Amino acid sequence: MAYRIVIADDQKMVRQMFETAVKSSPDYELAGMAQTAEEAVRICCEQDIDLVLLDVVMGIGMDGLDAARQIKQERPEVKILLVTSMPEVTYIDRAKEIGVESFWHKEVQEQPLLEIMNRTMAGESIYPTTMPVIQFGRIVSTELTDIEMDVLRELMAGASNKEIGERLYMSESTVKRNIAEMLAKTGFKSRLQLAIEARGGGLVINHGEV
Repeated sequence: MAYRIVIADDQKMVRQMFETAVKSSPDYELAGMAQTAEEAVRICCEQDIDLVLLDVVMGIGMDGLDAARQIKQERPEVKILLVTSMPEVTYIDRAKEIGVESFWHKEVQEQPLLEIMNRTMAGESIYPTTMPVIQFGRIVSTELTDIEMDVLRELMAGASNKEIGERLYMSESTVKRNIAEMLAKTGFKSRLQLAIEARGGGLVINHGEV
């Protein structure tokens, strides 16, 4: 009997790509397509679903991580394969905390989607070993340190140097130094531009946002 699959992505082209992968194997049957995370949750709760391909970032409404959490609470037997094109590393940490079986980066594609699906349904948990690399001013995202990434998240939340220092357990001078170093690396002119470019490129998210 074929596994019943739900595809959830707000972009039509991506849904079609996933649909092609699902229909290329006799082991899978497309049970539903969703443009929103809320719709994906509803389908998983109302039908017998084996696997949901779920985008992390949806255009409107609930995000994929919150949807995954709700699906696991309501239907823990449903396996989840989260997908994203964003390089934000905290997505992976949150997915593991929720209990998501597998995670696939659209841009990196270390392994074909169908292979990840097969291994997930066989009981494996597959997560990427490399992250997408994006241009960030004069550098690429991998040239930022972990501390700089943490400071960027706080900048996106509009925090002051003092607030950033308190949240990250560092002095204000250390915060200022990290911001200055990021400006020097990237060529951006201000902390505001750092935050805007980081958000626009999907490099980091701030607290409470996907």
